[in-house]
Amino acid sequence: MGSRGAGGGADEEAPVPPKPSQQRYRPVEPHDGAVVQMESMESGASADTSTAPRRIKPSRNRSMDPKTQVTSSNGPSSGPHSDSKLELFGFDSLVNILGLKSMTGEPAQVPASPTYSENVGITIGRPKETDPKLGTMMGVFVPCLQNILGIIYYIRFTWIVGMGGVWQSLVLCAFCGACTFLTGLSLSAIATNGAMKGGGPYYLIGRALGPEVGVSIGLCFFLGNAVAGAMYVLGAVETFLDAVPSAGFFQEKVTMIDNTVNGGSTTTISTPSLHDLQIYGVIVTILLCFIVFGGVKIINKVAPAFLMPVLFSILCIYIGVFSAPSPNSSKGITGLSMTTLRDNWSADYQRTNNAGVPDPNGSIYWDFNALLGLFFPAVTGIMAGSNRSASLKDTQRSIPIGTLNATLSTTAMYVLSVFLFGALATREELLTDRLLTATVAWPAPSVIYIGIILSTLGAALQSLTGAPRLLVAIANDDILPVLNYFKAYEGSEPHLATLFTSFICIGCVVIGNLDLITPTITMFFLLCYAGVNLSCFLLDLLDAPSWRPRWKLHHWSLSLIGALLCIVIMFMISWTFTVVSLALASLIYYYVSLKGKAGDWGDGFKSAYFQLALRSLRSLGANQVHPKNWYPIPLIFCRPWGRLPEDVPCHPKLADFANFMKKKGRGMSIFVSIIDGDYHESAEDAKTACRQLSAYIDYKRCEGVAEIIVAPSVSHGFRSIVQTMGLGNLKPNIVVMRYPEIWRHENLTQIPSTFVSIINDCITANKAVVTVKGLDEWPNEYQRQYGTIDLYWIVRDGGLMLLLSQLLLTKDSFESCKIQVFCIAEEDTEAEELKADVKNFLYDLRMQAEVIVVTMRSFEAHADGSRKDDPQEAYTSAQQRIRVYLSEMKEAAQREGRPLMEGGKQVMVNEQKVDKFLNTMLKLNATILKHSRMAAVVLVSLPAPPLNQPAYCYMEYMDLLIENVPRMLIVRGYRRDVVTLFT
Repeated sequence: MGSRGAGGGADEEAPVPPKPSQQRYRPVEPHDGAVVQMESMESGASADTSTAPRRIKPSRNRSMDPKTQVTSSNGPSSGPHSDSKLELFGFDSLVNILGLKSMTGEPAQVPASPTYSENVGITIGRPKETDPKLGTMMGVFVPCLQNILGIIYYIRFTWIVGMGGVWQSLVLCAFCGACTFLTGLSLSAIATNGAMKGGGPYYLIGRALGPEVGVSIGLCFFLGNAVAGAMYVLGAVETFLDAVPSAGFFQEKVTMIDNTVNGGSTTTISTPSLHDLQIYGVIVTILLCFIVFGGVKIINKVAPAFLMPVLFSILCIYIGVFSAPSPNSSKGITGLSMTTLRDNWSADYQRTNNAGVPDPNGSIYWDFNALLGLFFPAVTGIMAGSNRSASLKDTQRSIPIGTLNATLSTTAMYVLSVFLFGALATREELLTDRLLTATVAWPAPSVIYIGIILSTLGAALQSLTGAPRLLVAIANDDILPVLNYFKAYEGSEPHLATLFTSFICIGCVVIGNLDLITPTITMFFLLCYAGVNLSCFLLDLLDAPSWRPRWKLHHWSLSLIGALLCIVIMFMISWTFTVVSLALASLIYYYVSLKGKAGDWGDGFKSAYFQLALRSLRSLGANQVHPKNWYPIPLIFCRPWGRLPEDVPCHPKLADFANFMKKKGRGMSIFVSIIDGDYHESAEDAKTACRQLSAYIDYKRCEGVAEIIVAPSVSHGFRSIVQTMGLGNLKPNIVVMRYPEIWRHENLTQIPSTFVSIINDCITANKAVVTVKGLDEWPNEYQRQYGTIDLYWIVRDGGLMLLLSQLLLTKDSFESCKIQVFCIAEEDTEAEELKADVKNFLYDLRMQAEVIVVTMRSFEAHADGSRKDDPQEAYTSAQQRIRVYLSEMKEAAQREGRPLMEGGKQVMVNEQKVDKFLNTMLKLNATILKHSRMAAVVLVSLPAPPLNQPAYCYMEYMDLLIENVPRMLIVRGYRRDVVTLFT
């Protein structure tokens, strides 16, 4: 097939095609570079393998040149069968993209920024050498279990059972377990809806609720992890000082008065000093920071070893509980007893000191809400698996199974422990022995001490390792400029973020009170869990086509219940901490909205806005909008006449005028520009121009969208725009453009026909037209105007001219002006009656304006005068120019033997009508100059172009109308009312 090698002849016998079972690819040798050798799939293809393979140079783009994509083993071929079978579609085949490109070593094209597209985790080319991937057990279940089973269970759980009683402790475990389980369901659904990157819950929330919400909750979650590291350090230090009291530099004796159990006897209990906790805590934190600075690989190697002491210590606790009481046990340890269980069934809330020791004069009173804040950190840690998504073999399977199994296992263990501890010891023992788990453990308390210290230090290492990477993930998304200092390259250690996290951890360690730190952690974690639930709720409720999670056990109602549970728990724990945490998140949200870089991650809010817009559009229907609900939707014609600098896509004053047409900024503008040319050749130029125009609209702070049209001419392009732009009732209803004052000065002969064509198209499409004369002198928002806004109300326009004048008054530039309405009466006797009617009409419209009636007699008199700027001279010049133009047109028609034509259309010339139109414009211009010479702006009705008259004549009419008027809006309404008399 195709051409042969150098010595091949035309009569060469074709070889036998290979069998289907034969290998179609030549083995790639080690010395081969990007070699692609593939035999033809045709049955009659040549199988000659003697020809040297053709090397293909890797390209930086994903798509390869079709001529070099696939090279037959026969060498270059010129026959028609040598082309790819999928060349007709214009795309690379899947074999080329996923199969052959991996042999060429061609690098994948990475998106420029995650703001607009995600970096899909598909590696094309030679795979990188990575660490072994983790499965469900070691990748998700074990980390979650290690984070959930922490210091609270060892040194606070028995105290919680003693204070809250068995039944309220069960309610507490069920309440917190339900919250984390529902959050786990939401997490499973979101995590299985696509590939995950670094950042854990921040990545999930940010891509679901937007960058503002993601950054605000992500930073709070970062603070929660940093503070959790301090909690683990304090737990380890407190356990160490309880095990070795002589190691403390200070010794604090706390006296507890018990009036219920010992009949008024006093018991002296030794607790670690606050200063000892602070000193040892700071030292341990600094040591841990040095380990973290050593690198995450060291931590990952020793992390599994930290779990073994935890599991072994829990086993020792259960063995000790079932074997209690031992001969050396205190009297308060009764062993498993139904009597003890009944005695401890109810709650016994009382006052304690800061160390948690019961004291009638203590400063802290405990209730169910306070216990909720103390216990909730014992159920956190369900995000540990999602934080390690990059190290998992199968995130779609491991995260749901591992997270939910860890949640259910620990919740079941807590419920079982409530019954066991409630039946094990008296209430006094539960409240006074802070390390009851170590007291009853088998074979000795030292096993529990070692297990607690190692588990808490391991959890602290995980917190001090994960928190900086969360901060780096937020910084690398380049949303918040202030976080640019914490950016780090992929694969590098976040040293600056680790140092910042260490300072936060040390600051919390200095507080030294575990019971005061845990509510802070609780708020931050609950805020994160609420964000995950709200994300799943929004995505599930919207049910966009891209929402296809593999995890099917989810529903928007469950996510909503989970979010409400998180919020309820926050307020139950502490109103103060809740308000502070929400205020902090709100401040971050506001700061990100104000200073952050705009990004589009395809979040749920954008989908909600889209669906809300569609629903609103359907509810509006195709019927006309009531005048009370009418809003101007201007179509701004950016560059119809003349030239602007290349870096200015729109006349600056057009953007200012678009804002003047909106009341308090409400409404939408559509900025349109037309590029002359062929669409296929100018498509890329149009996209570039659209981006520039959009950026300019944002710079001018206009609420609008940019559209670029490629058409053979401006007339054809506008005709397409006026027919297709918009949807339903959200179509532009006013066309705004600059009056072409330059058409005669620069001899732009094509402007008259284009201008007339645009106006006729607007009339046919029932669009209003506002033409701005004197656009260069139009004031901006800082230039205050004085005088009047004069309206020359000649024809019925649905009240558009009146409405525009009222909208101008709402702006700072024109708020000092007054409105004057000029009406024309045919007879003097009708003047007073017309004036009264117009005043009543304006009163019913809630518009304040002075009404002035101009009679036809005075209207005629205005055309006579001898002022220096009298329009009579302009009238005579226009008349002469029209006569010269018409004579040239007639001569050309007679010479070519055709009727009068202009712009490819036949025209008819009635010189009497031409003189009549010129005379009318002369009189109207004289009236405007007499009454409105000092007006801030003049509004006058736009006459329709006369049928079958040359466009040149119409431009002469308009030039005579605007003669010597510095600033004018020429307005033509459409066949409907935009104002109403009724409420």
